Amino acid sequence: MSIRLIPLTDPDCRPSSRRIAWLAAEDDGTPVGSAFLRLDSRPKYSHLGEFELTVHPAERRRGIGSQLLDAVVAGARDNQVRTLLADVNVESVGDHFLEHHGFEIGLTLIYTRLDLSDTVPDVPEVSGYRLISWDGVVPDELVQSFTDARTGMDDAPMGTISAGPDVWDVERTRHAAQVIAQRGDHLSVVAAVDETGQIVGFTEVVVPGDGKGDGQHYGTAVLPAHRGRGLALWMKAAQIHKTRHRFPDLDGLLTDTVDTNAAMRRTNTRLGYRPGYEVNRRKLDV
Repeated sequence: MSIRLIPLTDPDCRPSSRRIAWLAAEDDGTPVGSAFLRLDSRPKYSHLGEFELTVHPAERRRGIGSQLLDAVVAGARDNQVRTLLADVNVESVGDHFLEHHGFEIGLTLIYTRLDLSDTVPDVPEVSGYRLISWDGVVPDELVQSFTDARTGMDDAPMGTISAGPDVWDVERTRHAAQVIAQRGDHLSVVAAVDETGQIVGFTEVVVPGDGKGDGQHYGTAVLPAHRGRGLALWMKAAQIHKTRHRFPDLDGLLTDTVDTNAAMRRTNTRLGYRPGYEVNRRKLDV
């Protein structure tokens, strides 16, 4: 039977992005694969397109994946995307498929996990700073300082992927927290404040709505002028203790770190995070 690709209208539309999609189906309508391409409307990121591609295992090696990829590439070009990105487990079928089609490794992410039943080492306080925390949307009196502190992630290792700084404003800061709450999950933030009262670093954790399973670290950053003092270690240790207390049924915490981010990898190792698996973020210039 021949394969036809059916363009789909994807309801997953966000304030700064939308998705276009294709369904691969047999002549009788049986679905055998799909592809989703996310288009970013922010000017600094509109040249990047992230996609997901899936073919049913029983239907592989029929050229379906290649047909879907051709549609993704064409869709990217039609929408002025210059670089396609996809995350695939290292040495997986998808990893080899993208390599075969000319995708290079842009960066490699190392996923690690902390078992919350393990003992976390004691971490000293950092002189000249104090820690604060909140749950959900940041309080109004802290929102600008917290937004400014996000620039601490601008120089995070990105491999060979050119994306530019991730621009945040107060509206986006609030919206990101609101989206997490709307889907029923819990956001918790621990931040470091200097003697002037400004937030100079932070770490975020998101926990499933039922408080079970594994939580996920989101951003962790320290402004350049305040690095080298142990703030990231102190904040993350405090976050672990807070999460344990608030969610006693939670099993663990997950985090991912670019393989070249040696400082954060050392911090995570010291806190007891153990390697799980690795993901290649592959890229193709179109």
